[in-house]
Amino acid sequence: MRELVVEADGGSRGNPGPAGYGAVVLDPATGLTLAEAAEYIGVATNNVAEYKGLVAGLKAARELDPEAVVRVRMDSKLVVEQMSGRWKIKHPDMRPLAAEAASVFPSSQVTYEWIPRERNKHADRLANEAMDAGRKGRQWEPSRSTAELDTQAARVVGDAAAGAAKARAALAGAGAGAGASAGAGAVPVASPPVAATVTQAAAAPAPVPSTGWGVSADLGTPSTFVLLRHGETALTPEKRFSGSGGSDPVLSEAGRRQAEAAATALAARGTIQAVVTSPLRRCRETAEVVAARLGLHVIVDEGLRETDFGAWEGLTFAEVRERYPDDLDAWLASPKAAPTGGGESFATVTRRVSSARDRLLARHQGRTVLLVTHVTPIKTLARLALGAPPESLFRMELSAASLSALAYYADGNASLRLLNDTSHLR
Repeated sequence: MRELVVEADGGSRGNPGPAGYGAVVLDPATGLTLAEAAEYIGVATNNVAEYKGLVAGLKAARELDPEAVVRVRMDSKLVVEQMSGRWKIKHPDMRPLAAEAASVFPSSQVTYEWIPRERNKHADRLANEAMDAGRKGRQWEPSRSTAELDTQAARVVGDAAAGAAKARAALAGAGAGAGASAGAGAVPVASPPVAATVTQAAAAPAPVPSTGWGVSADLGTPSTFVLLRHGETALTPEKRFSGSGGSDPVLSEAGRRQAEAAATALAARGTIQAVVTSPLRRCRETAEVVAARLGLHVIVDEGLRETDFGAWEGLTFAEVRERYPDDLDAWLASPKAAPTGGGESFATVTRRVSSARDRLLARHQGRTVLLVTHVTPIKTLARLALGAPPESLFRMELSAASLSALAYYADGNASLRLLNDTSHLR
């Protein structure tokens, strides 16, 4: 009897608040993604969103094989314990959802397992993508067409009988083509919130235990992000807030010289295989200089843009302190606090950057990719790799046109290899 793994998650920005879910169906033998589902569901609680994610994941698994044995993995202790029958379902909103989940497969075919949040990143990313799309009045859509993914999944399922090695080989060939032409990610289309489910054979290695120190294991070639902060603009030397909600300044003469110096250094290393940039002009101009030297195309990813600093855009720290002292104190004290006038909190930026990271890792497995971006995204990626707290963002220095580097391994661990290298500018 075939076995499938369902990972599901849901979230609510406000609890209750704008909510969405994500679910993924995996082949446990190969780690291949067989199906994805995500939906913005309007205003709801975290628990409702998590249950809806479970239902969607089970239904996606049933479409693949109604006779399969299904292992559900979620980071919601409540859902896992209630669906396992160990906890009573007291809340009236949960009962019909639990009943719907229980009706998808016979109970003898489904088991439930709690996993830590860090092992549920795929489903969490899908849930956040759905919420981001819903916030814009759009529908979540996968990064590739349904027809293309259905074809790949059918091939993978057919190859599975020949063994995991053959399936991985087929996947590697598909992934190389996708990585070469990938754009900025899923671009939702305007429509009412409707669930979207897609069969997919995207490259996603099965989670394996962390090797730790002193354990010999071949985890394969890591995926490497070389992080380049854009060159200077007119606002940089004055240390003014310059995010994604301001004037979108271009590179200054000094900034163009810095971009050329970075391009020379990266060309000498000869390891960059793709160039991805924030959509803001200072990054696109920097990326285009480097890409031209390397003979590569520039890919734009919206997730790499800088924080929106709201009413603080264009102001110095001292000016913000004078005009908005209480808001500034709150922002410095909590990653959930947003700048005055509708800016983004660091918590919001972290979700966006994490989603971009996961999306780019899936597309560029085992490759070295240059990400041209800003202070906050680079610091956020470094912080997440180190497992450091949010306040560490204020304890890192990142100069204009500096280089940093992160390596991501098959066991889910990451390594900070370089931070704020400016030797190419001297």
